[in-house]
Amino acid sequence: MDLPNLAVILQAALSVNPDERKAAEQSLNQVQFMPQHLVRMLQIIVDGNCDLAVRQVASIHFKNFIAKHWSPLDPDEPQKILPSDKELVRDHILVFVTQVPPLLRVQLGECLKTIIHADYPEQWPLLLSWVKHNLQQDQQIHGALFVLRILSRKYEFKSDDERVPVHHIVEETFPPLLNIFNRLVQIANPSIEVAELIKLICKIFWSSIYLEIPKQLFDPNVFNAWMTLFLNVLARPVPSEGQPEDPDLRKTWGWWKVKKWTVHILNRLFTRFGDLKLHNPENRAFAQMFQKNYAGNILECHLKLLNVIRVRGYLPDRVTNLILQYLSNSISKNSMYNLLQPQLDVILFEIVFPLMCFNDNDQKLWDEDPHEYVRKGYDIIEDLYSPRTASMDFVSELVRKRGKENLQKFLQFIVGILKRYDEAPPEYKPYREKDGALLAIGALCDKLKQTEPYKSQLEQVLVQHVFPEFNSPVGHLRAKAAWVAGQYAHINFADQNNFRKALHSVVAGMRDPELPVRVDSVFALRSFVEACRDLNEIRPILPQLLDEFFKLMNEVENEDLVFTLETIVDKFGEEMAPYALGLCQNLAAAFWRCINSAEADEEGDDPGALAAVGCLRAISTILESVSRLPHLFVEVEPTLLPIMRKMLTTDGQEVFEEVLEIVSYMTFFAPTISLEMWSLWPLMMEALSDWAIDFFPNILVPLDNYISRGTAHFLTCKELDYQQSLWNMISSIMADKNMEDSDIEPAPKLIQVVFQNCRGQIDQWVEAYLKITAERLQRTERPYLKCLLIQVVADALYYNAALTLSILQKYNVATEIFGLWLQMLQQFKKGGRRANFKREHDKKVCCLGLTSLLTLPVDQLSMDALERVFKATLDLLLAYKEQVAEAAKEEEAEDDDEMDGFQTDDEDEDDDGFEKEMGVDAEDGDEADSIKLQKLAAQAKSFRPTDEDDDDSDDDFSDDEELQSPLDEVDPFIFFVDTVKVLQASDPLRFQNLMQTLDFHYQALANGVEQHALQRRVEIEKEKLEKAVVATAS
Repeated sequence: MDLPNLAVILQAALSVNPDERKAAEQSLNQVQFMPQHLVRMLQIIVDGNCDLAVRQVASIHFKNFIAKHWSPLDPDEPQKILPSDKELVRDHILVFVTQVPPLLRVQLGECLKTIIHADYPEQWPLLLSWVKHNLQQDQQIHGALFVLRILSRKYEFKSDDERVPVHHIVEETFPPLLNIFNRLVQIANPSIEVAELIKLICKIFWSSIYLEIPKQLFDPNVFNAWMTLFLNVLARPVPSEGQPEDPDLRKTWGWWKVKKWTVHILNRLFTRFGDLKLHNPENRAFAQMFQKNYAGNILECHLKLLNVIRVRGYLPDRVTNLILQYLSNSISKNSMYNLLQPQLDVILFEIVFPLMCFNDNDQKLWDEDPHEYVRKGYDIIEDLYSPRTASMDFVSELVRKRGKENLQKFLQFIVGILKRYDEAPPEYKPYREKDGALLAIGALCDKLKQTEPYKSQLEQVLVQHVFPEFNSPVGHLRAKAAWVAGQYAHINFADQNNFRKALHSVVAGMRDPELPVRVDSVFALRSFVEACRDLNEIRPILPQLLDEFFKLMNEVENEDLVFTLETIVDKFGEEMAPYALGLCQNLAAAFWRCINSAEADEEGDDPGALAAVGCLRAISTILESVSRLPHLFVEVEPTLLPIMRKMLTTDGQEVFEEVLEIVSYMTFFAPTISLEMWSLWPLMMEALSDWAIDFFPNILVPLDNYISRGTAHFLTCKELDYQQSLWNMISSIMADKNMEDSDIEPAPKLIQVVFQNCRGQIDQWVEAYLKITAERLQRTERPYLKCLLIQVVADALYYNAALTLSILQKYNVATEIFGLWLQMLQQFKKGGRRANFKREHDKKVCCLGLTSLLTLPVDQLSMDALERVFKATLDLLLAYKEQVAEAAKEEEAEDDDEMDGFQTDDEDEDDDGFEKEMGVDAEDGDEADSIKLQKLAAQAKSFRPTDEDDDDSDDDFSDDEELQSPLDEVDPFIFFVDTVKVLQASDPLRFQNLMQTLDFHYQALANGVEQHALQRRVEIEKEKLEKAVVATAS
């Protein structure tokens, strides 16, 4: 398409008529892949005679197309842009990027970023030469700096090998950059355009040094040349002429941006080289030079800049924040602190404290936009720019590192303000200074709570100076009183009436007419609920408290509000049952509001997104608290179903984990799984096959619940074949050769769930599952996945041993699999622990599977194989019993709060008794002592990291250990003894031959297992009787 026609289509894309706009977009889509289309689009963007609106539409289309198609994410996707077109675009975009208006330059800059990140240096080797050449042409310096900034930013966060190109970039460009910087600094009465060029140089320098100082800068002469210029810029006053009056425009004005980036760079260098302890030997000499020659000079310049605040001058918030960060970092370093000390009182009392006080901007925001006031107060990102936060950090660091000479002095200053406030008549009270004093008291809570004599005076200070402000006529003081009270809610109140008074004042603050007071009161309430020893203080007001809570949630999307609700639910547990439905309804409504506001927020930083996650987490907390009241799950299901349905699709990727947790609770604790809940199954399967493989472990839990608690529906439903659906998913994942072993671990766990819950009802699936398991086992490397796949075989044997063995023999894998299994059972780590099948559940599954083989006839299991299986099962039963006993002992120790981690002599005696019970003699004295020493050494070793464990050591304690299973009701010792009795009755000769092959050790083990099985029968009957008594009583 020629240029005039393309311009006409772009003009139509601006039409107010939606049909014309849609037709134009369709036309653009049709021609976008034609040769030279991108080149023509670029021609329109740079055509000064063309309408600016048309050029802007073209620039946006150009940017989006390049972002999507220049370097596709999928390497197998065919290239949509011809190499010749790419070449033309690369050549022309460099020429025009700084010649177009700023509105278009932003778009072209994004395009350049995409192209440079994809093509440099391999496909664009001449880019650096272009930059270097144009840095030496006065008319092209801006364009060269603009491009170099984008290029340097590519490597800002790169390290090691990925950072290699930086050295070449610095080597080629820093000498001309330094010359340009030097010339710019010497210009008298520089224009705003000069500020733009210096800012770009600063940004290039910043990106080049952020992670690592380029070796060229280690040359003292080169580094000094740069530092001289930075200190010149830092010390030089910002031109007064041309500064915007509007505060928002003023802080983004070019010369203040230059000041900000200069401070940024010097702070970064100080962070990297201000502490000699942090440096390797080759950097230490450079760090010493930096401290000696520059750190103090930077501090002096910073203090002069900061002094502007003292004389009511202007300093942007971000610059103030950065300077105070530098001061905070200087406190711990003796040489720097010595420079600070003479001016410390001025800094502390005339600069830092006034910044902590409530000011005109706060009042304006409080009055005109209280929602924005709340947002800024709880936004972590705002803290990066806030002078108040930096001031609090400075005071905290000062009293933490230099408290001896500063804490008392600062507190005396605060006490003086509190006294002046108390003594002044209402119309002259320094309300804003009192606000700053309360902020200081709250900020120093950690120090004051552990330092005498202040620690013992805290209650008096709260009663005398904080609690009265709950009734202040000034809103911001009511809010600050709530916040400070929350900071100290956990202290030991000598008079519980004071705690009670504060708690009720905070609750009353939730009904305050001013929104920020209500929010700070809810935030403080969380601390009071956590600290409350007698819940009767809160219990009577719980309904009203929850009402106020949800009124506030309707007004504000704030994650901290949800944290408070979670704390209340945690504290009251099942007592929340009467409110569970209302809570879930309100949280669901709040969730939808948060989601809608997050979708409407194009910047993607809306607090609603975080609050939405908080709402779902709170719903999970409520469901957990009422888990013993199944009828409530039926009541809340209609409220939660729409959330689950919507958020189990791609719409819910940001909250997928939280939604799956809710699905898990709903499918586990409800009396039965409703048909509506079953409708979520295909959504999870679709997500898993499409994009949610990273969430497979989370999806495993509800799928287990569906199969184990809705077994009949899983097996018989005809509308949707769940068995086929599950097979399609599992077989696809396990057959995928591109998937890592760790990614597919939930798949064999699900096969186990099917075999365990559907015993005798899915014979038609056994062969398919065993075939895919055997195939995956042959190429599996990760030990933990091997264990899981072997356990699938074990579960299949327990399901139907004869069927399973015949299938394995059919595919000629029986010998291979059993050989691997027995080999894995005999593998131990250096410390003596088993290398495989580490959890109790793993051992139990293996025991049941191996035991199931014992009754097979000789034509399926030879006498030699029978002996090997029998012995392996006995060894495994012994290991299982030891692990169960150890876990019981640890649980008992936890109950008694005796968690010293070492065994007593009595406990060792118990171990000997245990071995005797299992029919194994204790070792002789010397060897026993040796074993004890080994155990102690092993236990001591377990407290420090070791390389002995393989990478799946955490799998001993994986989340699904808590999952319930039909095998929980099966005792492996009783099952083993009963199976052996069947063998003895059905084939006495085979049994007799087996017993004769056993040596004394295994005969003793077999007798021990038999005795333990008798004991287990008695214990199980006793447990059943106790449960029956409890059930009757309730």
